[in-house]
Amino acid sequence: MNRQIQIGIIGSAADLEYNDEIIKLAEELGKYVAEENCTLVFGAEKDSDSLPTIACRAAKQAGGLTVGITYGKGLEVFERDCIDVVIATGLERGGGRELSLILSCDAVIAINGGSGTLTEIAIAYQANIPVIVIRNTGGWSEKLENQYLDDRKRLKVEVADNPQSAVDLAITLASK
Repeated sequence: MNRQIQIGIIGSAADLEYNDEIIKLAEELGKYVAEENCTLVFGAEKDSDSLPTIACRAAKQAGGLTVGITYGKGLEVFERDCIDVVIATGLERGGGRELSLILSCDAVIAINGGSGTLTEIAIAYQANIPVIVIRNTGGWSEKLENQYLDDRKRLKVEVADNPQSAVDLAITLASK
């Protein structure tokens, strides 16, 4: 592969009130993506922080390349300074942006996550894009670990014990 592997980081927005331990995991996740010379792709929010944005900040601090996919028009997003490339989809939040985000990834790592994360996992499943969840982070990540989303059994949602093993597994699965 001549380009960097593109790893999508998905997970909860700030309104789901994650704890300091989950924030630390998101920071580690971003750092490892950058250290492995992969591009971090995430859903750039316009109005609030999120676990993927926290991972983006950490990736940028570690010298990584970051791409934020946002909804609507315009390139103004929350925490713009940590994003190298902003892509405005013109699509709605909670419906269209997730499709562009996930289809831009070689593999996806989920941490915690509400309904938006569930939508993104379902899109990845339909597109045969590997999904890795981090164990014991709550939300849809915890509910879907080691599961298939339906009887087609396309790709099992893989589980990793920590951010470093999640990134390693994402690289392995993306390279196949």
